[in-house]
Amino acid sequence: MTADEFGDPAGHELQLTVDGEVRQRANTRDLIMDVPALIEFASSYYTLEPGDILFTGTPEGVGPITPGNTIAASISGIGRMTVAVRAA
Repeated sequence: MTADEFGDPAGHELQLTVDGEVRQRANTRDLIMDVPALIEFASSYYTLEPGDILFTGTPEGVGPITPGNTIAASISGIGRMTVAVRAA
């Protein structure tokens, strides 16, 4: 997805579930640092490449996960990423 396809980064819903249970729900308009500031901050420490994902902050809902859980993160207008939790 290109920036022109995504549009204004403010106002997109963020959601994280663990095994289908909503653990976190927020909106980019409520971030302490807006998306351009987050990109500027991150890129001051390392090179960002197309497709990189920035996970930041700790909204309400943080809790333990265990092997066997499935985590799904989504951003409205972009899509969803699912990760299976496995033991080391």
